[in-house]
Amino acid sequence: MQNLLLADLVVDLPPAVRLQRLVSSVRAHFSCGAVALLQLEEDHLRPVAVDGLTQDALGRRFAVQQHPRLAAILARRGVTCFHHDSTLPDPYDGLINGMAGEPLPVHDCMGTSLHVEGQPWGVLTLDALEVGTFGAEAQSELRGLIMLVEAALRTTRLEAETRALRLTRGQSQADGAPADNHEILGQSESIARLLHEIDVVADSELPILLLGETGVGKELFAHRVHRLSRRRAKPLVHVNCAALPESLAESELFGHAKGAFSGAVADRPGRFEAANGGTLFLDEVGELPLLVQAKLLRALQNGEIQRLGDDRPRRVDVRIVAATNRSLKDLVRDGDFRADLYHRLSVYPIAIPPLRERGNDVLLLAGRYLEQNRARLGLRSLRLALDAEEALRRYRWPGNVRELEHVISRAAIKAVSRGANRNHIVTLEAGLLDLSGADLRPLAAAPDAPPATTPDGALATLRDAVDACQRQHVRLALQAHDGNWAAAARVLEVDPSNLHKLARRLGLKG
Repeated sequence: MQNLLLADLVVDLPPAVRLQRLVSSVRAHFSCGAVALLQLEEDHLRPVAVDGLTQDALGRRFAVQQHPRLAAILARRGVTCFHHDSTLPDPYDGLINGMAGEPLPVHDCMGTSLHVEGQPWGVLTLDALEVGTFGAEAQSELRGLIMLVEAALRTTRLEAETRALRLTRGQSQADGAPADNHEILGQSESIARLLHEIDVVADSELPILLLGETGVGKELFAHRVHRLSRRRAKPLVHVNCAALPESLAESELFGHAKGAFSGAVADRPGRFEAANGGTLFLDEVGELPLLVQAKLLRALQNGEIQRLGDDRPRRVDVRIVAATNRSLKDLVRDGDFRADLYHRLSVYPIAIPPLRERGNDVLLLAGRYLEQNRARLGLRSLRLALDAEEALRRYRWPGNVRELEHVISRAAIKAVSRGANRNHIVTLEAGLLDLSGADLRPLAAAPDAPPATTPDGALATLRDAVDACQRQHVRLALQAHDGNWAAAARVLEVDPSNLHKLARRLGLKG
């Protein structure tokens, strides 16, 4: 085990791959149910690599004060062990799947706090479904691995900081770590490309136009642009243009002088002046009245604004990030949006993909909302049944991430209101999600059945059909061999390591 970790330290690996190999190696060595590596961020622990947990576990954030086992591990150096008779709840109860996805409680647990450069970094946890897995010998072995695990974390940090130096002129990722409420969750290729694009353009000072459907999280991406820009020490001011009454829009943006209109009893600066030196985020910019559009154009062209009722122009230094869920080109064609302003705002347009195009990101996001609702409702554990996971993947999400949040919250409340025991593992079945109708993509058809189609007659995508077929075959093989992955790999005639990779991609394991 030690030789394997040492070998990885001298190999050039992407940080995510390095940490995933680490937890997978630890799990294989200790023959346990699950291993997780969690990084401390303010008052919560964020999973950065897991093996053996449900896929939504990566999207969860574990508040330290709400999870006494994690708090105990974090509070002391060395190995902390919890045996089967411990009365402290385990944060992973129900997140380790048994055969056919049945929720199983954790019986044995041990973990260690981790430090990098003398500062707390997070924790490494190991969980087992069998009593007595982590005896004195196992604890001693984990104690001997702590320095190697911390060395891997130092290597990963150096790699991340080197990349951050190239992208943001000296800002390390540690300095630019997103606040929890502005974190962007996702591992899909489309999100990875988007985040890389934002990392590159954020420091360019170019105006950015964020394009995307309602609910995709445009505000989160605006925060990321500002956080990675040279203006990050200055304000980010958010203006919801759709909520501005036409009569007050000019005053809100540019301010007004005393006596400019009835009720203007004092001079008042606008949002441009509030954002001076920083970033002004114009959300739903397509809703601005034409008169205000003309003054906005002047501000962008000359860097000058004029308060309503004041003849004196004022200089402002503001970077504009705008967002819209409408087609500004169509608004320009219809005469509802100025063409010159459109070209000023869309110097660098960025399209944010809808949730239905982000693959298994839906499960990571669901994990975030599951943990939030578990804490909010005072539940021991809140998880998804396999049919619920399938429903989340198949749904088209017209309301995107915002709709997903509401769906999970409603389902959790329904489960409790229908008598779910708060001290048991609460499982959300597909029926509780209320996802049906034209927005639910069909499963792939059996080989001898006609092709799957959507309610409007269109074929299911080839990727959806192939994934559903593979998912079904892997589940059947596991059920036929009592959850034994090696036996399932033999009957499916695939390499065991490739089967584990495929299962993770299909969301069958963490």
